[in-house]
Amino acid sequence: MSGALQAVFQNQRSFGLPAPTAADYLVVAGGGSGGGYAGGGGAGGYKSGNAGLSASFTVTVGAGGSAVAGGSGIDGNAGSNSALGGITSTGGGAGASGGTVRNGGSGAGGTNGDPGTGISGQGNNGGTWSTDGVTYAAGGGGGGASAVGGNAGPTTGGGNGGAGLASSITGSSITRGGGGGGGTQSGGGRVPGSGGAGGGGAGNVSSTATSGTANTGGGGGGTYGGNMGAGGSGIVVISYPSTNADLTSIGGGLTYTKTTSGGNTIYTFTAGTGTVTV
Repeated sequence: MSGALQAVFQNQRSFGLPAPTAADYLVVAGGGSGGGYAGGGGAGGYKSGNAGLSASFTVTVGAGGSAVAGGSGIDGNAGSNSALGGITSTGGGAGASGGTVRNGGSGAGGTNGDPGTGISGQGNNGGTWSTDGVTYAAGGGGGGASAVGGNAGPTTGGGNGGAGLASSITGSSITRGGGGGGGTQSGGGRVPGSGGAGGGGAGNVSSTATSGTANTGGGGGGTYGGNMGAGGSGIVVISYPSTNADLTSIGGGLTYTKTTSGGNTIYTFTAGTGTVTV
């Protein structure tokens, strides 16, 4: 902790501000990347609530699943977990080409098989894929924090990503945890799926799909033989009344901001991992 922060902390304690003992929290994991054939990535697991704060705890902000260069037989990558002490949100499921990597906080859209399964209390399942068995295939949308991913259709194309959830923990309402849209083969007026509200990336036909938005846990868009979209990184937020003192120390491996709003002190962690001391 810098000398300036130490002085602020000591000044607060000299005026009798107590250490915080509980806080509202938001923990969103990294979203899964889309698939190359052609399901949208699932959103990162989403948890919110109020919990007690121990004297020290570890904060981890999960990275989004990385994108892989194009190819219709290529699996994506799942998102990484985010954590606040003992509260863990699971990374979003990755779009796959027929493997078993679709499950996660929210499941990825189906691609040449069943969609991924989301975790109850964190997210939702992905949507189903569609094919005529000869010349056409499209991926389902990735599941979102508040809704199941949309199903692909034989005439419509890729499924839309499931919607995320809104939170005002930072002082303004922001939606996070949207699923990625499914990709599709071209022809017949079929179009790729849109990303779910809350940072989900849109699918594509045979070019580069859209990545999930950073610090939303949004799933990446799927594509049919192009470059899949990466998953969006997660976020961890704690908020408590400003009648309590600031946190004593925050590990150097964490990227964060401290703000105040509505009588609360708010710490927003956007990358890294480290130990926090109350």
